[in-house]
Amino acid sequence: MKETRLYMSMPSHTENQEHHDANRGGSFESHSTTAGRGGRWSTKRIAVYALFVALTIVLSYVSIPIFPAAPFLKYDPSGIVVLVAGFAFGPLATAVVGTLGFVPHIFSNPFGALIAIIVALALGLPAAFIYKRIRTRKGAVIGILVGSVAGLAAAILCNVIITPIYAHMSFQQVLGMIIPVLLPFNLMKFAIHGVITFLIYKPISVLVNH
Repeated sequence: MKETRLYMSMPSHTENQEHHDANRGGSFESHSTTAGRGGRWSTKRIAVYALFVALTIVLSYVSIPIFPAAPFLKYDPSGIVVLVAGFAFGPLATAVVGTLGFVPHIFSNPFGALIAIIVALALGLPAAFIYKRIRTRKGAVIGILVGSVAGLAAAILCNVIITPIYAHMSFQQVLGMIIPVLLPFNLMKFAIHGVITFLIYKPISVLVNH
């Protein structure tokens, strides 16, 4: 709901700057969802965070085979929500959504959930920090690219270290999968994340701001 304000005088420089920041380069800043004075969170902000977490949980159960050479590796679009949350509300939102969004998987697949959380944070945090500093389409692209590289490195490293513990595979077997399987699959995964995020983040910014 659009907030209505009554001014007894001309808007101050600070107010003009806030209006400029909210419209420059597809910014996601929204007064109704930011923390209040003293760092207190508003009810609306908590509700929106909860919505992003719930959407991440739902999408994390989507399994789409995208790499015929390794059909056991499935794509899920939950990382897109983590990226958009970070663009919308900053790194803190990335940490919250990227962690709580995968908590339900801890009970059925704890090691897989751990990998998912690490990769989501590696992807989302750099993107959110960069977009927080450069609130333009260029900043979004740079953030997505840097986050994708970090997420790719985290995904391969986690698979090499953690997968042998629970997947009945040796360390050498996992190493042998890096080039033919893990690298191309994760490149495809983060490419899909990045393209979709770039296409939808501005429309979602309008929705969040109103």
